[in-house]
Amino acid sequence: MSERPGEAFREYVDVRLPALHRLAYLLCQDRHRADDLVQDTLVKLYLKWDRAMAATNSHAYARTTLVRTFLSERRTNWARRVVLVDRLPDTASSTDPDAADAVAVRAALAGLPPRQRAVIALRFYSDLSVEETGYTLGCSPGTVKSQTAKGLAALRRALPHVEPDGTAPARTRS
Repeated sequence: MSERPGEAFREYVDVRLPALHRLAYLLCQDRHRADDLVQDTLVKLYLKWDRAMAATNSHAYARTTLVRTFLSERRTNWARRVVLVDRLPDTASSTDPDAADAVAVRAALAGLPPRQRAVIALRFYSDLSVEETGYTLGCSPGTVKSQTAKGLAALRRALPHVEPDGTAPARTRS
């Protein structure tokens, strides 16, 4: 890394921006909102850059800042969550089953409460341990486990046609 803080921050952002944006998108389910969330996170990170660099894992520090910013926004400012449109959004027109599954999974994730969505994204997308996820969210490992179980159960209910191994469930004869 560079000696000057501005350059070090710029180099860090160049490397970590795609990962932060993907995590933000998983949490928000909206590309524009994810851009805003990443921007807010980077501002906070820049203001605390000395602390982030002193942390044992600067990537975890940034990820924690992003998730906590997301959860904080979900708790407050309800008007930002209300979206008024004059027409329904376009639906996916692809006949590719993988694209349809991806849309279904995104919709199911969007239906989860913010904390469960954050736990699922951190545990299964960012591949964090229970302890790392708890630290990121500021909660106990038991809370992470219960939120994970509730989130997975809700996803299974929302996606009954997909088994954990990616296959369709076997049909039984009546």
